[in-house]
Amino acid sequence: MSEHSQSFITKSADKTADREHRRKINFNIGKYNAVVPKGKEQFINVNLAREKAKNIKWKAIENLDKMLESFEAKITKRGAHVIWAEDAKQALEEIGKICAAKNCKSLVKSKSMVTEEIHLNKFLEEQGIESVETDLGEYIQQLDGEPPYHIVTPAMHKSKEDVAKLFAEKLGTDPKLTPEQLTLVARDVLRKKYVEAEVGITGANFIIADIGGIAITENEGNARLSCSMPKTHIVVAGIEKVIPSMNDLALFWGTGQKITVYSTIVTGPKQEKETDGPEEMYVILLDNGRTNILANEKSRESLYCIRCGACLNACPVYKNIGGHAYEATYSGPIGSVITPHLNGMKEWKHLSYASSLCGNCTEVCAVKINLHELLLENRHEAVVEGDASFAERTGWKLWKQAMLKRSLMNMGNRAIKNWVVNTLLKGWKEHRSEMEFPKKSFNQMWKEKYGNR
Repeated sequence: MSEHSQSFITKSADKTADREHRRKINFNIGKYNAVVPKGKEQFINVNLAREKAKNIKWKAIENLDKMLESFEAKITKRGAHVIWAEDAKQALEEIGKICAAKNCKSLVKSKSMVTEEIHLNKFLEEQGIESVETDLGEYIQQLDGEPPYHIVTPAMHKSKEDVAKLFAEKLGTDPKLTPEQLTLVARDVLRKKYVEAEVGITGANFIIADIGGIAITENEGNARLSCSMPKTHIVVAGIEKVIPSMNDLALFWGTGQKITVYSTIVTGPKQEKETDGPEEMYVILLDNGRTNILANEKSRESLYCIRCGACLNACPVYKNIGGHAYEATYSGPIGSVITPHLNGMKEWKHLSYASSLCGNCTEVCAVKINLHELLLENRHEAVVEGDASFAERTGWKLWKQAMLKRSLMNMGNRAIKNWVVNTLLKGWKEHRSEMEFPKKSFNQMWKEKYGNR
């Protein structure tokens, strides 16, 4: 068992037993779920829209090289610089060079999962650069020294009382402030940071190939400020974020709710005669294991993901153990699918087993990724690659032989079966009552009543 696997089991057990944690996360997910039906009303046929979105992403991923080259050609014509980064190390090195050239001392950053993936804040801190998260949820998490808990809602596991207490400890505010008052406190702090920052960093919800632009969607306006107020704007985006055309964008914007408050398309730095925007713009296109997924014909469709978070909200496992138990940038069903390919199957295959395989994630996916089937495919790959333990391989071989021959199954009587499950399988009774097998199996009762027919 890998170190990550053992840690996952420990943290999952702790969080599952934490009733208050489960109450908070289910309350907040419930608020999301309450508005999703209303959001779906904007579509005449939701399933048709999902199918169309999947086909668009299929086209983009199958022609990824051409799409990215088209994006690069268009955006560089308007003065932006495109940098191709093979892994996290290269991306961080390039960001470091840009910051050094700009004599950057402070930096504002909007919500971006890909920058969490490359551990950007830690890198900048080591370089002596202050990096401030400007998304309210991310800012809360940064104050608390925690990574994001959810792909879309970073502080989903915190109540308003938790946030008020945190602000009182870190910012010296009244611990009884309301959510509205807390938001105003954060706004006052962050507005000053925009003015001071030499560099702004954002992610990209989508890379638009035909116009050479990036699309950013948000609720607070912080990404728009982060990419326009500092003199230098750096975009970090995974190569899978590409869509073919500007005309495709309307279908993708939104997360099952009404369209988000601020939707921005950035096509380069400030142009001649324009008064707003950065003087320089850099776009870092990050691979970091994505081409491993691209090369895998069965797992390739996981690159269609638009990071809407719907599968996390639907997953019974996520709703019980929460986001931090996964110990990976991407949690929930989509994280369990892609993390073993991004970080290594041997160390991370356990995430593919963190699923009931109920299929609810597939049912709600905006681009109809067959998530539960891909989890099974990961398990299969782990076995084929020899990543399963000796005990696991032996156990399944014995099980297979028993399933193929009824006489072997009948050799174990009730007492033997009870002993195997309740004593030999050490983990069974940890959170369950003892298993009690019936005195006779169905097969035995059938033979007694009908013989061998």
